Amino acid sequence: MSLNDSDFQILQDIVGKDRCSRKPEELLCYAYDATAQVYLPDAVIFPQDVREVSAILALADKNGFFVIPRGAGSGLTGGSLPVRGGVVLVMNRMNQIVAIDKANLIAHVEPGVITAQFHRAVEKEGLFYPPDPASSEFSTLGGNLAECAGGPRAVKYGVTRDYVLGLEVVLPSGQIIRTGVQTAKGVVGYDLTRLIVGSEGTLGVITQMTLRLLPLPESIRTMTAMFDRMETAAQTVSAIIGQGIIPRTIEFMDNACLRCVEAHLGIGLPVESDAMLLIETDGTSGETEISLKKIERLCRSQGAAVNIAKTPQERAKLWQARKAVSPALFRYGPHKINEDIVVPRSRIPDMVKKIKSLKEESGLFIAAFGHAGDGNIHFTIMLDKRNPVQMKKAEEVVDKLFDETIALGGTISGEHGIGITKLPYLSKEIGCVETELMKKIKAVFDPHGILNPGKIFCL
Repeated sequence: MSLNDSDFQILQDIVGKDRCSRKPEELLCYAYDATAQVYLPDAVIFPQDVREVSAILALADKNGFFVIPRGAGSGLTGGSLPVRGGVVLVMNRMNQIVAIDKANLIAHVEPGVITAQFHRAVEKEGLFYPPDPASSEFSTLGGNLAECAGGPRAVKYGVTRDYVLGLEVVLPSGQIIRTGVQTAKGVVGYDLTRLIVGSEGTLGVITQMTLRLLPLPESIRTMTAMFDRMETAAQTVSAIIGQGIIPRTIEFMDNACLRCVEAHLGIGLPVESDAMLLIETDGTSGETEISLKKIERLCRSQGAAVNIAKTPQERAKLWQARKAVSPALFRYGPHKINEDIVVPRSRIPDMVKKIKSLKEESGLFIAAFGHAGDGNIHFTIMLDKRNPVQMKKAEEVVDKLFDETIALGGTISGEHGIGITKLPYLSKEIGCVETELMKKIKAVFDPHGILNPGKIFCL
């Protein structure tokens, strides 16, 4: 369902010629995302209010061309790629923080707001929005909701869906609906809000959201623990949670990540260590110190070398190292396969052993890092995708990894979604009956199949 000249003219009439284009150079800018795969759209369009979004979708639904919603294009599974052509609906001009309501601990926000900018805005008001994906400095809130993003603080505070109270959404028909509430409680009808969050732009286009906020924690303390064995680090994570301590974050990096980041930044990371845990506690000053000391004692009892950040600058330096992992890994290869599996916390040691064996069996460069506190492991293979031997090995490794993940009671995607890259593996986790039910839900929302086709299911 490609875009014809007549429909393109109507789209330009809706938003203006300056916000709707099919110039090749502009199409190319919106033809890829963080997967580095390229699919050229027929046109790109930049709406700036809900009425324009409604008119665009109504036209697409009537005349039969595809529409693909897009935030910042930072997705890692191809969720915003125009795999069947169509019009890319770029939402970054709808970027207003409409209101921050301190009395009710909520905010009304448009989808194009950059996540980190929202963090800073609410923190100026003494408030806190916990979801913090690694891409927060450039990803948008709309994209975060579409993928149900997580981040390091999910171990204590949960993921994006836990902070979405209500939505304004444009359906593929062009109808505008409002879901959810602005209150702490609400159980009237089906929970359409939670259905739409994480649906990867396949059910509707989010044009405004009501987000839940928390009071800003009084104190944050940060420490690192260096281990001689990755398995010991994994066991320590389970032990921390097992003692009833819930830190703000427990991040981990294996030796490959440590060496890569140190070569990239030169900040003095101990590259002889097999693994690092980056741990934070927060709360009142008293709570934070008590938790930090308990964790420090536990880590030292496991033979770890512990360092506690003494200043905000030292804390920022440690987080710079953690957030540099993904880009720094390109030192080891021109292409990346990045999977975000999750296993129960108690099974992290088992998964660490499996990753080690897969690395030895395949001979591929494999690194592991991520959110150990909630069992979310970013399993990364660096390779040259033009090498068929490497690609075949990598595909076999990913297949084995997913099988082991499911066997351990886990999930094949914790925060990246399914998109197109994980579509072939969906049946490993979701049964036939459940998949058919999801397809029926998609058909109710989008009977003509015009919105973000080819994602999650092969429809």
